[in-house]
Amino acid sequence: QVQLVESGGGLVQPGGSLRLSCAASRSIFSNNNNLMGWYRQAPGKQRELVAVIFIGGGTNYADSVKGRFAISRDIAKNTVYLQMNSLKPEDTAVYYCKATYNGYDYWGQGTQVTVSS
Repeated sequence: QVQLVESGGGLVQPGGSLRLSCAASRSIFSNNNNLMGWYRQAPGKQRELVAVIFIGGGTNYADSVKGRFAISRDIAKNTVYLQMNSLKPEDTAVYYCKATYNGYDYWGQGTQVTVSS
């Protein structure tokens, strides 16, 4: 079992920045097949991948966030971060952390990000 706790969401103006954090209850990066990532779901839309980070530190991003968002991790703290810069109104969504651990997917409770003036 893995528990994930997200934090860092909120209201920000267009062009602003936020950093999301996701703390896992155990070490995720202990297996080559494990990974962590961020997803988001806007009202009326399907949940979509934002960014993932692999055991070796490699990353993948959705085209819509490339160059603006950065995923990183602190292995000692079992924590993954999502630095979001140059935020746009279309980034408004509930952001979810996901961990794939030993073949199972675990989700956090989600944190709301609202980009509005």
